[in-house]
Amino acid sequence: MKLEENKKYIKIAVTGIAIALGSCVCLFAFYRFEELQSVFGKVFSILRPFIYGGVLAFLLTPMCRELEITLETWLGPEKQKRSKALSILFSLLFAIAIVSILSLIVVPRVVRSLVGVVNALPGQLVSLNKQIDELLADQPELQEQWEGFSRQIINEIEVWRNKDLIPLAQTVLSGTATYVTGLLVFIKDILLGLVISVYLLATRDQFAAQARLLVRSIFNDRWADHIAGEMNYVSRMFTGFFTGKLLDSLIVGVLCFIGCLIMGFSSPILISVIIGVTNIIPFFGPFIGAVPCAILLLLSNPVHCLMFIIFILVLQQLDGNVIGPKVLGNTTGLSGFWVTFAILLFGGLWGLTGMIVGVPLFAVIYDMVRKLCYRSLRKKNKGDLIQNYQDTFHPKPELKPKKTAEKQK
Repeated sequence: MKLEENKKYIKIAVTGIAIALGSCVCLFAFYRFEELQSVFGKVFSILRPFIYGGVLAFLLTPMCRELEITLETWLGPEKQKRSKALSILFSLLFAIAIVSILSLIVVPRVVRSLVGVVNALPGQLVSLNKQIDELLADQPELQEQWEGFSRQIINEIEVWRNKDLIPLAQTVLSGTATYVTGLLVFIKDILLGLVISVYLLATRDQFAAQARLLVRSIFNDRWADHIAGEMNYVSRMFTGFFTGKLLDSLIVGVLCFIGCLIMGFSSPILISVIIGVTNIIPFFGPFIGAVPCAILLLLSNPVHCLMFIIFILVLQQLDGNVIGPKVLGNTTGLSGFWVTFAILLFGGLWGLTGMIVGVPLFAVIYDMVRKLCYRSLRKKNKGDLIQNYQDTFHPKPELKPKKTAEKQK
């Protein structure tokens, strides 16, 4: 009896110490957030090749696994090593081929469209200014304000053009050197990432076995099973979300390109690439991409700008109600409120990467909190609360009774 009481007090003491340490860590992180952010940024820059390689290996693992099973069936179980090597090779070649084809087809057209937009921009600005003057001809007060605003912009442009060219040239050269250095570092990281992805794909089963051994050595069987289940859920969540989102964005980009061609918009390749890429960002993506495209069309043809806005709204409804659910399904299980919350929170913390990763990451956190909450309620014999919640907010669809053969006759 005394031993049981001692165990009880020991558990209470350990819990109190853990809570105190956790509070201290949270306070330290709160007051030293900028320093911690700089440290994590430096660590991230050092480990960037491993991150690139890990992401590539993660995306290629389903394809690699299917290829390995197929090749092992063709070559026989005794050729398992050869099947794994060939599956890794074919997966990497497929990824490189997709990127190369997109680069050779899309990038030159996008660059050509950007150059055309930049060359036509001065004339389009002058034409837009004339159109605005004609629209404001009957409104002298508004016309006077607009003339003052446009005159101010023109004066600032003239001042900038008449500045000393030496500091400007130095700035341009410095920026070019920084850009070239960054590009070389990025290429180096990508090449190292490819090599690392090969190692990860080749030893993925060994890494998984090592992770299982580590978890089993630290936790008891019940907690180890919970952790393994959560890791499987994380893998399914991220794999399903990213593969589905990439396919969904490709479909949206192709539909946008077809629509731009039909309606005769300028720079259809550039617009469809922007819409397709930004569509990877959930909820806000199409609107983020539509803003620069609408501005480009406004400078060339205001009517086209209005048509494009209507087209994007229709395309977004089609994607949100038909294409997205068919491709993704309810992958995350989050409501619109939590999707918006996750995008704003992680986007503010990690920028564009956070906006893309935030939704599946928050879905995993949400699922863990839900399971812990349900587990605690069941321990307190309050399972009826869970059932009432499910029946009220997540009712299961009623199954229609099957008709008997006699009724069908």
